[in-house]
Amino acid sequence: MPWINFHVFAIISILLWFAGSMVIGLAGKRTGLEWIGLAFVCLGIISILYFVITLWINLARPPLRTLGETRLWYTIFLSAIGLIIYLRWKYKTLMIFALGMAILFILVNLLHPETYEKTLIPALQSPWFVPHVIVYILSYAILAFSSIVAAYSLFNLYFRTMNNATVRLADNLVYLGFAFLTMGLLFGALWAKEAWGHYWTWDPKETWAFLTWLIYLLYMHFRIFQPKKIKAPLWILSLAFIVLMICWFGINYLPSAANSVHVYGD
Repeated sequence: MPWINFHVFAIISILLWFAGSMVIGLAGKRTGLEWIGLAFVCLGIISILYFVITLWINLARPPLRTLGETRLWYTIFLSAIGLIIYLRWKYKTLMIFALGMAILFILVNLLHPETYEKTLIPALQSPWFVPHVIVYILSYAILAFSSIVAAYSLFNLYFRTMNNATVRLADNLVYLGFAFLTMGLLFGALWAKEAWGHYWTWDPKETWAFLTWLIYLLYMHFRIFQPKKIKAPLWILSLAFIVLMICWFGINYLPSAANSVHVYGD
């Protein structure tokens, strides 16, 4: 089954997010114009969400098997987090960065269309499949946004006036994302025990997941025990995004991935 009119929903979301970013950027203190921009952003999220729901119905299975399918969820979560952060703290630049990253992942899916299969291999026919993947992708989106905040804070640190509020926001995002990441590890271990008889086998995916978990743990310990040092932990958090991306899909291109039980499809 080919992508079910994905290009239509993708183009609609891209145009809505671009328009929303432009309107919000030009709104200033004009509340009415700001709400029009926010409406565009919401409609863009709804467009992709509607596509995912439609895809789920057509496939008669959760669209969480391949990288392309998980990128759809990542796009929804990342854009929604950007919107929530803007509504709560009015960080316009951060929301625009989040929408830009969401657009990038949509473009990747447009450039690399998939052929969907309705069937799931036996290992994926588990009650742990959906919660494990959903929780992981949600944690990836939250932690990716924390890296955006860290990069933004570093830019302000070097070129503008430092805003400690963004550092506290980065901390809170990491705490939340780390909690979901830990849940994902636990769900994955329970799933592995059910599917393969072992909680942990140091599979390449498991190894990189553990490394990702450790680097965010390192950031949190740094912030707790060295609260006055800002630059080093922000660099750690900015570069942690690279480790996260390797864990998510970079390992598929490593030689060791050939024998990984976590490679189900591209």
